[in-house]
Amino acid sequence: MDVINKIGRRKKAVARVYLQDGNGSITINGKDYKEYFPVPTLQYVVNQAFELTGTAGKYDVKANLDGGGITGQAESLRLAISRALVEIDPEHRSPLKAKGLLRRDPRMVERKKFGQKKARKKFQFSKR
Repeated sequence: MDVINKIGRRKKAVARVYLQDGNGSITINGKDYKEYFPVPTLQYVVNQAFELTGTAGKYDVKANLDGGGITGQAESLRLAISRALVEIDPEHRSPLKAKGLLRRDPRMVERKKFGQKKARKKFQFSKR
C-alpha cells in the first residue's frame, strides 16, 4: 500500500496526514501523539476513527499540525485520519459518517464588533 495523504481542518487548525501500513504509531510534528496531546480526552479524539473502524494498530500515522489550539488540532487530525481510512476501504464510510467524523465542523470564532466589548458582550448601559 502506498502512502495516503489527506488534509483535515477545524477552526484555524490544519492537519496534513500521511497514512501507511504499520504497527499503529502516531507521530505528530516529530513527537509521539501522547507527548503532543497530554490530555486523555484529546488522545481519545485522535484514536476515535481507528476504534470505530476496528483498525487500531494497523496503520502508521505521520502528521503535520499547524495553527489553532490543541482541541482544534486534535479534531482536524481526526477528520484527516477518517478521510484517509475511507480512501483505503470505502466500507469504513458508514460507521464514520454515522458518528459525524467525515463532516468538517463549520463553526468559527465570531468577530468582535466595534462599540462592543467582545463579539456579543456590550459595554455597560447607563440610562442617566
